[in-house]
Amino acid sequence: MAEIADAPLVLIVEDEPTTRAALVGYFHAAGFLVAEAENGRQTREALLRQPPDLVLLDIELPDEDGFSIAKSIRETSNVGIIIVTNRAGEDDRVFGLETGGDDYVTKPPNPRELLARARNLLRRTHPSKMRRAEGTVRRFAGWTMDLARRRLITPEGQEIRITRGEFELLALLVRSGGRVVTRDQLIDAVSGTDRTPSDRTVDVLVSRLRRKMGDEGNAPKLILTEKGMGYRLGADIT
Repeated sequence: MAEIADAPLVLIVEDEPTTRAALVGYFHAAGFLVAEAENGRQTREALLRQPPDLVLLDIELPDEDGFSIAKSIRETSNVGIIIVTNRAGEDDRVFGLETGGDDYVTKPPNPRELLARARNLLRRTHPSKMRRAEGTVRRFAGWTMDLARRRLITPEGQEIRITRGEFELLALLVRSGGRVVTRDQLIDAVSGTDRTPSDRTVDVLVSRLRRKMGDEGNAPKLILTEKGMGYRLGADIT
């Protein structure tokens, strides 16, 4: 399962392909459903096709000013809008909020900060959906992971002790639903558990998790290595 079915849907509007891909991957990895658009036309089509719960809106689009899109969205919807733009001036910030933006972030955005702002806004606008998304129990290959209670249960029903860093790393892999999670994303996930997290930190945590979950050896089946990229979960999630 790639995402949680009732997870919030985030529409990422960004005309720069590399930035858009990075944001899409980051929000996917955090467990959100994600739609994307690169211009005003695609944005309006996406809004009609499936109304999102949150819009990350670039202002400088090739065919339309993002401020006009924000104003148009706000005329018909209370969806959360975070404006993400190169424009750092105070007048632009005020105008962005006046036209319907709930928050304003300048580029280049810090992915962790942007994700935190998105979650905080969604908790205000869609509290029940966020509670379900953040508190969902995930199961894979007989294992059960309770993200709300921070528990990992073996297929035999026994809870095993894992450290905070191990939990955060495994939780990100589980939320990613089998997609590759980059080393940078994993380092971000465990940054609060280690003073100076690094590639070595990630490898040590993966090694410890594999040992505790009986996934050691030359051909691990639960936590898979993607050379030059990162890691992914090797089991279907239910």
